[in-house]
Amino acid sequence: MLPTALVNSRSQGNGALSPRDAARHTAGAKRYKYLRRLFHFRQMDFEFALWQMLYLFTSPQRVYRNFHYRKQTKDQWARDDPAFLVLLSIWLCVSTVGFGFVLDMGFFETIKLLLWVVFIDCVGVGLLIATLMWFVSNKYLVKQQNRDYDVEWGYAFDVHLNAFYPLLVILHFIQLFFINYVIISDSVIGYFVGNTLWLIAIGYYIYVTFLGYSALPFLKNTAILLYPFALLIMLYLISLACGWNFTKMLCSFYKYRVK
Repeated sequence: MLPTALVNSRSQGNGALSPRDAARHTAGAKRYKYLRRLFHFRQMDFEFALWQMLYLFTSPQRVYRNFHYRKQTKDQWARDDPAFLVLLSIWLCVSTVGFGFVLDMGFFETIKLLLWVVFIDCVGVGLLIATLMWFVSNKYLVKQQNRDYDVEWGYAFDVHLNAFYPLLVILHFIQLFFINYVIISDSVIGYFVGNTLWLIAIGYYIYVTFLGYSALPFLKNTAILLYPFALLIMLYLISLACGWNFTKMLCSFYKYRVK
C-alpha cells in the first residue's frame, strides 16, 4: 500500500529544479491539485485513508512514516489526496447527528449544530491551529544548519487532521454511549468518566501532534510540544476535585449554539 517508485524531479545537470518542475512544486500548484481532486472521487484512495485512520489509534508512527515516503516520491510532506479529509468530514457529520439525537435536538437544530461543528470547530479552529503551528515551527524549531527547509502549511494542517480524528472518535462517538446514562448525571462517577474521556482525547491530540513534528528531520526540540501534558493533567485533577463536568458543559454549549 505504500508508494515505492521514486520520482526524479531534478532535471538539470547541476541538481537544480527546471523551471517547469519548479512551477509544479510551488505551494499554489500543490493547493490547486489538492482542491481539484476533491471533485474526483474515483481518483481518491479511500482504502489507504481508512488504513491511516486505523493506525492513528494503534500505531500513529506508521502513518507519519508514510509521509516520509511521500516526500521521497512526490517531493512534498503534505497529503496530495483529499480522501482522508473526505472520510473525516463524513465521520464528523455522522457523529454530530448522533450528538443531536442524544441531546434530543430537532431536525433544524441538528443541521445548525452540524454546520457549526464542521465549519467552526473543525475547519475554522483547524486553520488557526495549523497556521499557529506552521509559524512557530518555522520560526523556532527549524535547525540552524537546515534553513533551506521549512514546514509546509499543508503538512501542519494534515497534522491537525491526524490529531483531530482520534479526538473526534472519542468525544463524538464513544462518549455518546455514556452521556445520558452516566456522564451528565450529578454523580462522582459521571464527571469522572466524562473528564477521563476528555483527558484521553486531548492527550491523544497532543501526542499525535508531537509525532507529526518530530517526524520532520530538520526540526529540533520538538519535545516541547509535549509540555501541555502537564497542564492537561493538572486541569484534569482540578476538575475532579471541584466537580466540573466538561461533557455536561459541552452539551449545554451545544444547545445554546442552536437556539
